[in-house]
Amino acid sequence: MKNWRNITIFMTVALLLLAGCGSSDGQKTSSTTSESSTTILKEPYAQEKFLIGTYTRIRIYDKGKEAALKPAFARIEKLGDEITINASGSEIDAINAQAGIKPVKVTEDMYYLLKEAYDYSKKSNGGFNMTIGAITQLWRIGFDDARKPAQSEIDEALKHIDYNKVQFNDQDKTVYLEEKGMIIDLGAIAKGYIADEVVKVLKKQGVTTAIIDLGGNVFVMGHSPRGEDEPWTIGIQDPNSARGTALGTIKETNKTVVTSGIYERYLEVDGKKYHHIFDSKTGYPYENDIASVSVVTDKSIDGDGLTTVAFDKGVKEGLAYIENETPKGTDAIFVTREGVVYVTDGLKDNFELGEDSGFTMGDRNDLK
Repeated sequence: MKNWRNITIFMTVALLLLAGCGSSDGQKTSSTTSESSTTILKEPYAQEKFLIGTYTRIRIYDKGKEAALKPAFARIEKLGDEITINASGSEIDAINAQAGIKPVKVTEDMYYLLKEAYDYSKKSNGGFNMTIGAITQLWRIGFDDARKPAQSEIDEALKHIDYNKVQFNDQDKTVYLEEKGMIIDLGAIAKGYIADEVVKVLKKQGVTTAIIDLGGNVFVMGHSPRGEDEPWTIGIQDPNSARGTALGTIKETNKTVVTSGIYERYLEVDGKKYHHIFDSKTGYPYENDIASVSVVTDKSIDGDGLTTVAFDKGVKEGLAYIENETPKGTDAIFVTREGVVYVTDGLKDNFELGEDSGFTMGDRNDLK
């Protein structure tokens, strides 16, 4: 699974290209409701901060809404302090420290996120596993002290991975890990939740048009500044190239795109690379044909969780899972290690592969 501290999975938003199509005075007016109109700026109010282990960027296009940046970033900081594993004072660390000892009362935010993580663990039969921490903390990929553990250590850690042993008390808002040694790690879902919360903050502040980018969890609000009916163009990261290199694009409005891949963080031992997305059944990174998965959906928390589920299932079963077991409007782009791209049916008329990308579109009938 993904460890969200230090993760910088990147997705290019074709922002400069879109913004360059505005009017000569730098502003454009578009009707947002029947009773009012909002002036959309050609150049947004923008701010970037290094938070939650990555560069977080917010761009707001509504004229007069620059002040919304402050509460949006404040929300990121607050949730990051509560959710981050191995951070002094975090609620996750408090739960893990009391494993096998006693329940821990948490905030409404944390309780909701933990219940969502549990639901994903349950629905995916452990493909997404909220108790993967015993393994991620053993390998420490993405940190300076990363190492390949001995098999005996992995075997011992696997004994402490069981999402069914997480107890919830809805009335008291407490969470309890039944056995010592259990560790919750929400790195595979936390950034998605935070992105969704930022969207809520911006909407409350009256923002209609914006881009939220939390290190690869991208949410596009409203339409592109090019026009009221113009969608945003989002580039999908090439897993074989430097961050910012797109292999193709899609066009979306009021959607989130979340990418997870094996290319960003890894540990190399004796010539073998071990990436950071772990299989909770083996204690090792997944070894399948997937190089990256991008999930397109309405909520970033779902995109986050589903990228991990997709890795667990592989390309063929992953495509079927996204199409048949997720809410309408959820789609995905799978990129294999061999440079072949597969998309769910909902993206067939949307995804455009770059002519010089070096990738090819695959035929699902060839998947085994």
